Amino acid sequence: MRRPGRALPSVSVVIPARDDAAALDTCLALLARQTVAPLEVLVVDNASQDATAACARRHGARVVTEPRVGIPQAAAAGYDAARGDVIARCDADTRPGPEWVERLARRMADPRIDAVTGTGRFYDLPPGLREGAAAAYLGAYYALTHLALGHTALWGSNMAVRRSAWLAVRDRVHRDEAEVHDDMDLAFALGPVRRIALTRASVGVSARALRGRTQRRRRLDRAVRTLRLNWAVLPPWLRWRDRYQPIATQIRSWVTRKPVT
Repeated sequence: MRRPGRALPSVSVVIPARDDAAALDTCLALLARQTVAPLEVLVVDNASQDATAACARRHGARVVTEPRVGIPQAAAAGYDAARGDVIARCDADTRPGPEWVERLARRMADPRIDAVTGTGRFYDLPPGLREGAAAAYLGAYYALTHLALGHTALWGSNMAVRRSAWLAVRDRVHRDEAEVHDDMDLAFALGPVRRIALTRASVGVSARALRGRTQRRRRLDRAVRTLRLNWAVLPPWLRWRDRYQPIATQIRSWVTRKPVT
């Protein structure tokens, strides 16, 4: 039985995908079993040569075509096309649990939150390593990116952003830069003033993106490029200042407030 409370916002789920029909088939089947159904599921076909688009249509998803190869281009095209109050994002190899959409929607029902991000586990590692490896990877990611951003980052396999927030920052993301991390880049564009919160929503993800020296080096290179592009706009020390100066000002006003006589 669902908890009573405020009305939940509608959720569009965006999945950028390129030549990933097999993984997408599993993801879409799981999205069809949600306790709260999404308003729509959009699969962004990023110049696929396989049956990605056909798989999406077979599951009733709306196909958005983005011929420019690159996750930032594909993700942005999906966000632009979304119609829900909230835009959830996952990858083709994401395996969401049955309450994933509901958990995101409930967290985003708080109007003070502009975006949320969650956790995950590696389903294709040996059972004894799945949770521990994911916790170490995501723990390091969230800790290090918090230092770079001055606030919580976003993780593309499990995140959601308010559509109004996306429309406000869509021209600030580097959608024409294929070699950036689009989730981190969006977090930069949203911050440092807007609020990104962690959520209890968790998903299964593949560890394939971390396998092999070439993959790991490419992810590192993308991280460095994302940092350089965004720090050129606003360096980290100014981001921290802008993030926490209003809080410090409020605390000072409380401390110096004269008592009522």
